[in-house]
Amino acid sequence: MPVIKSAKKRVKVATKANVRNAKTKRIMREAVKSFSQALGAGKAADIEKAQRAAVSAIDIAAKKSVIHKNKAARKKAQLATAAKSAGIKLPKTAVKKASPKTSVKKPTVKKPSKK
Repeated sequence: MPVIKSAKKRVKVATKANVRNAKTKRIMREAVKSFSQALGAGKAADIEKAQRAAVSAIDIAAKKSVIHKNKAARKKAQLATAAKSAGIKLPKTAVKKASPKTSVKKPTVKKPSKK
């Protein structure tokens, strides 16, 4: 057991973080399992709904640094591949197209020189 006050606090903080991270990881694993069960059932609506939930849970875990961002990307790609092989066509997400910006320059104002 730590003696120094800051070390005692770190133990408390680490314990809270451990519980929070375990909960996030558990939710992510349950979402991925429900997706695989939906794949087994074969209903398109259930698969799509489960995939959205699993991707959301994976994104949250990556945002909280429970899992690495590359692992999150890999998992999401695996889910998408599995859904695609099951014959599910997901609607494409709305991607904003970069509109050409009109280059309107403001008139330059010359500052008076200080001499």
